[in-house]
Amino acid sequence: MLPGRSRGTFCPQRSGALAHPFGWRSVVVLTAMVLIASGTSAEELQITVTGSDGRIMPARVHIRNAAGNAVKAMDLPFWHDHFVCHGQATLSVPPGIYSWEIERGPEYARAKGTIQIKTGRTTSLKHQLQRIASLRQEGWFSGDLHVHRSVNDIKLLMQAEDLDFAPVIDWWNAPAPNAQFAAQTEFRFDNNRVYCIGAGEDEREGGALLYFGLQKPLDLTVRSREFPSPIHFVQQAKDQNAEVWIDIEKPFWWDVPTWLASQQMKSIGLANNHMNRSGMYESEAWGRPRDTQRLPAPHGNGHWSQEIYYHILNAGIRLPPSAGSASGVLKNPVGYNRVYVHLGDQTLSRHRWFSALEQGRCFVTNGPLLRVKANGSWPGQSLRIEKTPLTVKLDIAITSNDPVSRIEIIQNGRISKSIPCSEAIDQRFDTQIEIREPGWFLVRTMTDVSETFRFASTAPWYVESSDTTHRISKRSAKFFLDWVNDRITKVNSNLTDQEELASVLRWHLDARKFWLGKLAGANAD
Repeated sequence: MLPGRSRGTFCPQRSGALAHPFGWRSVVVLTAMVLIASGTSAEELQITVTGSDGRIMPARVHIRNAAGNAVKAMDLPFWHDHFVCHGQATLSVPPGIYSWEIERGPEYARAKGTIQIKTGRTTSLKHQLQRIASLRQEGWFSGDLHVHRSVNDIKLLMQAEDLDFAPVIDWWNAPAPNAQFAAQTEFRFDNNRVYCIGAGEDEREGGALLYFGLQKPLDLTVRSREFPSPIHFVQQAKDQNAEVWIDIEKPFWWDVPTWLASQQMKSIGLANNHMNRSGMYESEAWGRPRDTQRLPAPHGNGHWSQEIYYHILNAGIRLPPSAGSASGVLKNPVGYNRVYVHLGDQTLSRHRWFSALEQGRCFVTNGPLLRVKANGSWPGQSLRIEKTPLTVKLDIAITSNDPVSRIEIIQNGRISKSIPCSEAIDQRFDTQIEIREPGWFLVRTMTDVSETFRFASTAPWYVESSDTTHRISKRSAKFFLDWVNDRITKVNSNLTDQEELASVLRWHLDARKFWLGKLAGANAD
């Protein structure tokens, strides 16, 4: 989860722990003390954010001084380069020119500008946020599956980002031999927003798995970054709750083929925390590296995540995409990477949200809002093809703060159609494709933003025939077989204790059998 972390260390931090050793409230006090000690005058900046109805509206605010340093607000949650507020904030800042940005998730127009703070004056910054889409009214509910912020702040954080669902990760690679069951883990507020506690993360040599739906933390006591195997804790989680939701946090972690072979995974982070609001983590950290000549920075890592996901689908594995921002550890705001699920007129709950995600009735995004129906059905549905080609009519709606050049239809891992887009914020398209073989297809778009991989993708629709339910690509099965063989080599070099080696290696050897079986049963390529 943390691209810059040393490979030889663990992550015992608790949820909401900030990089500064004193925390954000102490930083604000220290900043004020420095101003006083230096004799610099501090003037008042009053910020007011409203909606189109004129009412105060929670939002995220970025304020920077002329040197580019982020400004904090007293007693408001601050992270990296922004704070959130209920719609009003008062800052004490030295005179000068400041840049500002105000946002409230992808369903509102972004705003930015500059403001001058003059000596001896109170300065007001007032902005009315304009809604560009209302996905709740369309039955869509957004969630971020990778939140490391304080549960004490989560309500305001969700309101400021207009986020509907957030499980808060409050255990992470920490021993918990005497963990107690929580009486309640799901909480509703604002009529129809839900946050949960008790989510957790196991992140070590093979990568990171996220756990949801447990009432007490797993005891992540380990001897090393390799032992015990992550599958050991998967089994513990299943013993506690057979319906536990386990998310593969990124597609390129080394253990992905082994986790897929276990058949215990529920989703995979297609919109993951290597994608940041203001840039990319351009390497795969300690994951399986991409070919940087073929997939150069800054967008290469995002394309690599998508390529791997397409190999998963081509191997006949039906796994919905998910999204997570890792706010509280990495630079992102809460909800920057998010997954929308379609609930229609159902009331939001954790069970219903995850049920819709499990059915693949979703799309992931860190910008564009991409809603697509194929022959009248949302993503996740299966369509039938017989002897004649199947004509699929696509109804596409896209709303985006950023310009998008085109929308692409991906069929069995290849672009089958590209639709040019205009510069309009809101666009609608009716098109169709012909499908001549079983498999899958999805719809994606990428923005014209250069510094980061900002995109949206639907989950796939599946195409079946009377004699082929799951299309299995020989090429994709070989892709994962080679991967797991490389991982076996790494495990053999990382572990010298023979008992530990045998314990960990068992799961990778089982995975090799799984992928050999996929290769033998391939019916495509």
